Amino acid sequence: MTTKLTGYNTTLRQAMTVETDISKIRNIAIIAHVDHGKTTLVDGFLHQTGIFRQNQDVVDCVLDSNDLERERGITILAKNTAVTYEDYLINVVDTPGHADFGGEVERILGMVDGCLLVVDAGEGPMPQTRFVLRKALERNLKPIVVINKIDRPNIDSHIAVDQVFDLFVELGATESQLDFPYIFASGVQGYATTDPEKPGEDLKPLLDLILKHCPSPEAKPDAPLQMQISILDYSDYLGRIGIGRIYAGKMKTNDYVTLLKEDGTTTSGKISKLFTFHGLKRIEAQEATAGNLVAFSGFPDANVGDTIASPDTPLALERIKVDEPTMKMSFLVNDSPFAGQEGKFVTSRQIRSRLYKELETNVSLRVEDTENTDTFIVSGRGELHLGILIETMRREGYEFAVSRPEVILKELNGENHEPFERLIIDLPDEFTGSVMQVLGPRKAELQNMNVEGTQALLEFIIPTRGIIGFRSEFLRLTKGNGVMNHAFLEYRPWCGEISSQRMGVLVAWEEGISTAYAIQNAEDRGRFFIVPQTRVYGGMIVGENNRPQDLNVNVCKTKKLTNMRSSNADVMVTLQAPIEMSLEKCLEYIQPDELVEITPQSVRMRKRSLTRK
Repeated sequence: MTTKLTGYNTTLRQAMTVETDISKIRNIAIIAHVDHGKTTLVDGFLHQTGIFRQNQDVVDCVLDSNDLERERGITILAKNTAVTYEDYLINVVDTPGHADFGGEVERILGMVDGCLLVVDAGEGPMPQTRFVLRKALERNLKPIVVINKIDRPNIDSHIAVDQVFDLFVELGATESQLDFPYIFASGVQGYATTDPEKPGEDLKPLLDLILKHCPSPEAKPDAPLQMQISILDYSDYLGRIGIGRIYAGKMKTNDYVTLLKEDGTTTSGKISKLFTFHGLKRIEAQEATAGNLVAFSGFPDANVGDTIASPDTPLALERIKVDEPTMKMSFLVNDSPFAGQEGKFVTSRQIRSRLYKELETNVSLRVEDTENTDTFIVSGRGELHLGILIETMRREGYEFAVSRPEVILKELNGENHEPFERLIIDLPDEFTGSVMQVLGPRKAELQNMNVEGTQALLEFIIPTRGIIGFRSEFLRLTKGNGVMNHAFLEYRPWCGEISSQRMGVLVAWEEGISTAYAIQNAEDRGRFFIVPQTRVYGGMIVGENNRPQDLNVNVCKTKKLTNMRSSNADVMVTLQAPIEMSLEKCLEYIQPDELVEITPQSVRMRKRSLTRK
């Protein structure tokens, strides 16, 4: 359903008029667990407030402009849009739901006055629901709860409301926060209603709830300028673009202002371009007043948390706190025998330049040079966070190698501390025993267990090290019927060594083309990752051994030519289906003495020390 709210079709000319009445502004973020329907709900706002023409062809999840976002069905980067409703300007920011992109969530919550907490009516609160809600409560926001996907069959939406209330209590919400407004909705159908038994016609009830319960910005329009940068963007034409909220005063194009940085230094410069938001567009503006969300250019060294202030009274705002990375890995120049054959950007200079460019917009990332000019240490918030960067670079034509992810330790009171996570597993009860048996050696501590019918819900506290490599094994143990989610909890003392559960690997011992004959002869040794006619080299990992030791195998061996039959007469041999290894699976699978080779066309696993023939 894409019904437009009649009378609220805002023209571009109207949108170019910057809102100066602070009471008519609403700044709100949408937060939720992965796939609970945030982006779809924003789609409904855009359609029904007249952002798109009646006959305009618009893709679903229009804010997910990144190819990876569309493929994975998740929001990776925070994005903001604006709609006009009942003469109110509503700035809406869509945030990632995965904890690995928590840096995005934290910054966004600092620039809004309210938030919509979207919860799947069937699933209820999930691990990332806890994560994003905790961040909102810490900022003293009073969320509006949206119980989404009520159009699904056999759903009791009121149970989800009770679960959300329990979560509020558990997270220490104030009495005011516990008295949260809530509404039921179907983002796909495009409606909201106060009664889940009576489907609505449009999203008007939700928009009305936003106007009623989301406060207008606290701003000082007559005070000296203070604007804080919360999001970074980059344009080849404009350079670095800062996005954030004006807390005081006015911001004007061509005005000279002062940039206040984290280290206390200041930079003077001019606002070269100023933009406000309308739908998916940035609208160039001459000035904007306190309370508005704006984008600007003119400061190439601007960073998240920096303050733009009046040069006469340069007062810095309290900096935005972003959680530090918890996981790191090495990015290396590819030195395999196939190096440079598939990638466009392969040198250390090119890889380094791309990694440091990522810091322009990805503030949760850290990049360090090492003594080896061909190796860089990249730190992030989790395997997914780092995996997205790797996949993005691969698609851009970069070729490189990466090491196994490892956790970042902290020394507190003379003792090593490591990150711990809250792990929640939903699986058929028949697999509970085998999963718990695997998690035991990984130092997981069971906190809660709830069995309803044939399904079990398990909650663990586990060191981040224990999760590395677990997802693939979990899917195998549950035959793909289990769901796991985890989010960073806190740093705790080091809990000892975690033994590896992986078997040894099958390693190709020469360069060549794999054959069906050779693979079939070696199938009794283990499972293969490759198929016949795959190019391999000495030291490349081609399968998993049945034993704990690594084993060199000749996968290029051919049948000898005889007078009776030719060497290719065995083309009809039957082989086991290979194990499919995605990028994420490879990162989880490798050991410290192994690397993943990344190219635009291939993802290969290899030993650090290669055997060449």
